[in-house]
This record gives sequence, structure tokens and C-alpha cells, in this order.
Amino acid sequence: MTTELTAEAIGNLVKNTRKNLGINQKDLALSAGTGLRFIIDLEGGKPTCQLGKVLTVLKTLGITAQLIPPLS
Repeated sequence: MTTELTAEAIGNLVKNTRKNLGINQKDLALSAGTGLRFIIDLEGGKPTCQLGKVLTVLKTLGITAQLIPPLS
């Protein structure tokens, strides 16, 4: 089963993973080198979050992503 990749889905994944790891938003922001506001926006599904920072947060939480190009 595949979930549609949306800003909201990524935000929910980050939020749920963070909570499961017992990390608060402030500590995640410090660990990932972002601001608290960025974490709040990301978890809220803001579609204009900077991709580089999103990838850093995912890596910080141990979340991996797989991008598969379409078949030719």
C-alpha cells in the first residue's frame, strides 16, 4: 500500500516519528540545525518548507526515502 506523497503526509510522518522517539520539537530543531518554527511548519504540512531542511530533519529522525523514476 502506498501513501500519496504530500506535505501533510510528510509532516505527519515527522511528527509521529518524533513522538515515538520521545523527542520534543525544540530538541529536534536543535539536533537538525533548524529553527523551532520550521519544525512546527513542517509537522503542520506547510507545502513551502525548504527541501534541504526537510531532508535534514528526515535524516536526523532516521527516516529514509526512496524515489523511483517512472519506467521508460
